[in-house]
Amino acid sequence: MKNKGEEPLRIIPVNGDYILAIYQGSISEFDLLLRYRQKTPAGGWTRIRTPKHIHWAVDILIKMHADEINTKEFVGFLLDYWNNVTPLRSEDERESLLNINTLLNDVGNESEKYSALSDKGEYSIKFLLLVAKLLMVQEKTNREDAYMFGKVLEGLKEGKDIFGIVSAATHRK
Repeated sequence: MKNKGEEPLRIIPVNGDYILAIYQGSISEFDLLLRYRQKTPAGGWTRIRTPKHIHWAVDILIKMHADEINTKEFVGFLLDYWNNVTPLRSEDERESLLNINTLLNDVGNESEKYSALSDKGEYSIKFLLLVAKLLMVQEKTNREDAYMFGKVLEGLKEGKDIFGIVSAATHRK
């Protein structure tokens, strides 16, 4: 998977159903750009996609409709993670974050707790955890006072109406 002729920093196969590629972004020195492909029901792969807040937020809304208790617990876990994420400030920090074995092991262990949600919505919990963690670091690395991810998670946890959640997930400055 290529991004405008650049080689990815990492390529991570996830569950056999997703391929996540992480590129050097253009916003800051340690910006991360995520791209992914998803296996289609016919066995092929989708075009390369860039995950947006609205994508995972809609998936969580679907999961919430199917299993509110476990999904709210999952959102609470993500919100705790968001509140403790620190920006990347060095190449060593980025290399540590992008260690594939550590990433997949951490996400794998955490995804077991919420595995009942994987068959609800579009995305597996393992994929959502991986993308969420990387997007959180990306957002805070590019802007320490970032708030968008947190606002969407707070809206989901509080059970805000769909308009408020979608508005928060698609807000542009």
